Amino acid sequence: MYRFLLTPRWLVVGVLVLLAVPFCVFMGSWQLSRFETRVDAHKDAKHTEVQTAGRAPVPLASLLPDTRTQVPQDASGRPVSATGRFDTARQLLVPDRLLDGRNGYYVLTPLRVDGGAALPVVRGWLPGDVPSAAEPGAVPPAPAGEVTVTGALQYAETAGSNGVPAAPGGLPTGQLGIISAATLVNVLPYPVYSGWITATHSAAPLKPVPPVAPPGSGLDLKAFQNLGYTGEWFVFAGFVVFMYFRLARREAEARDDAALGLVAPPDPGEPEPAGTADEPAGSAAHMA
Repeated sequence: MYRFLLTPRWLVVGVLVLLAVPFCVFMGSWQLSRFETRVDAHKDAKHTEVQTAGRAPVPLASLLPDTRTQVPQDASGRPVSATGRFDTARQLLVPDRLLDGRNGYYVLTPLRVDGGAALPVVRGWLPGDVPSAAEPGAVPPAPAGEVTVTGALQYAETAGSNGVPAAPGGLPTGQLGIISAATLVNVLPYPVYSGWITATHSAAPLKPVPPVAPPGSGLDLKAFQNLGYTGEWFVFAGFVVFMYFRLARREAEARDDAALGLVAPPDPGEPEPAGTADEPAGSAAHMA
């Protein structure tokens, strides 16, 4: 019944199936390994984050000796301390930031340290929309005089990551969309450190802003794309096998129907396996 599978056309189809199925399985396994790698990296980052947050604060200069130094790869969330004076005249508000499911804004005040450079300090979060300049007292003032601030060191933000709006441009004076040295150098007249800190303790009604995970350490969209691609490749492998057997069964049924005279015979250009071409002749001789 299935001797037609030995014809050249079906042998070629069979070879293609034998090549396609392992390829699909290989690609699916590779995508799965990529997803597992991202999950492991996420777990390691969470473990490191917990360990880092539990350390004693270190002086800012030990991690960022100057404004040209980038935040070390393993220093995100590390408690640091810095001593200086808040530049309240150049305080900035960062709108559209969520905390505990509520929308609000960060209060960022530059801390002028020794040498005149500024460390961006997010003193806390307040709910609601950013107040206008006509609302005095809406934002608690920063402490006057020399202060020592302790907080979690953070990487510079990028648009669309960790709750940062994808297009924060066009903000009024006194507001900032992205916390990074690249944006702060445009509004501050002195050098700015590459990182920033979120203060551990905030004066009421400000609420402390928890540190965020470093870039690339979370289960982002790419991780779930890898998982989706894994399923697609395995589905492709099963579909190839399913279609091969389905087409073979339909071919066999068509040949059976042709042998019974119910439909036209198969394409005469396709050679029949040995033995099948003799059967009609023998039947015709018997009828004669």
